[in-house]
Amino acid sequence: MKSKSSARLNRQTILLLAVNGLIVLSGALSGTFLNVYLWKSKQDYAMIGWFTVAQQLAVGLTFWLAGKWVKEYNKMNALRLGIGLTGLFYLLVLWVGEKAIYYIWPLGILLGIAIGLFWIAFNVVYFEVTDPENRDLFNGWVGLLGSITGIVGPWFSGLLISMLKGDRGYRIIFTASLIIYALGVVLSFFLKKRKKGGTYEWLEPVKQLKDKGSPWRLMAPGLAAQGIREGVFAFLINLLVFVATKQESKLGQFSLITSAVSLATYWLAGKWFKPAYRSVGMLVGALLLWVVMVPLIWKVNYFTLLLLGIGTAIFMPLYILPMVSSGFDLMGTSDENVEKRVELVVLRELSLMVGRLLGTLIFIIVLSFSKDQSTITVLMLVLGASPILSWICVRRLLKPGKSART
Repeated sequence: MKSKSSARLNRQTILLLAVNGLIVLSGALSGTFLNVYLWKSKQDYAMIGWFTVAQQLAVGLTFWLAGKWVKEYNKMNALRLGIGLTGLFYLLVLWVGEKAIYYIWPLGILLGIAIGLFWIAFNVVYFEVTDPENRDLFNGWVGLLGSITGIVGPWFSGLLISMLKGDRGYRIIFTASLIIYALGVVLSFFLKKRKKGGTYEWLEPVKQLKDKGSPWRLMAPGLAAQGIREGVFAFLINLLVFVATKQESKLGQFSLITSAVSLATYWLAGKWFKPAYRSVGMLVGALLLWVVMVPLIWKVNYFTLLLLGIGTAIFMPLYILPMVSSGFDLMGTSDENVEKRVELVVLRELSLMVGRLLGTLIFIIVLSFSKDQSTITVLMLVLGASPILSWICVRRLLKPGKSART
């Protein structure tokens, strides 16, 4: 069991935050506009959806397969390879240019493998360098850094793309991302080499779900419900902003405003949101995340999308911080679970993957029958209600002392 400590961040947690910050910055610069870049070559929501499906399949499979590497060998090398492959992805996008739409599946799979390698290593190291006392603080800082980079990155990228003709702006920001990923690899060498674990149990996720007393029987469906919204909203909101405005600079402005709001809300959440408030906070956050979508019923334009973005930025910390922290807390409820932390991280990601795939596939299937904006709006309202289902699944685990067994 982890010993309790004061809610402070040590040098290793700060370094891990710095690595995360660089990766998020690169994503803010390029990732925000990646789907727009593809959309400008072919206006097809289904294509973007299949690109997401390819990523998520690769992420889930990579988590499961790389779990053995991360547990039994050097997990830091997995983290570095993940960063390197993400850089390779953007290098290939630069190389193929507008023809990227013909390589949706291989590019999506490559990006998914890169994401999977980085995040399985990151999540395990994150668990090892934090504890229940400072985990909410760490997550608050993650959100804070994400908001800061979200303010600067997309705004700068959108302005640059709009100012330069053709795809010159895209090529510059993709190149900048390559450089930042290289810096992330260098910085990762300052993180201490982590201890190796025992033998990797390939079927541990299945065993956890079969165990009637396992809290993961509640957490896994809760994570899947979380993924339903994430899978679609992760690409759809930015795309809708661009479709509504036809300007990358407007998308950059949208990200600047919403991230500025997130900056404040994640800072406040990291400072004041305590474990005792998780259940009520998560329910309120889940409900309000749905409420802020209601204006889209009347009209989908930049203003209503901005209302959605600002509302999401305000209420997301209430929902997501309890979800993230409680999931990782389950990995530290006993010495046995600590030993199985890699397998439990894999289970966590596979659960999210199932939800993301389900949400994205529903989106693709429905749009194959109707591509009207009203259809997309209804889909958003339906899929956007999944955080409420998520709370229903995990509410028993959010109470102090209730996470060990169900």
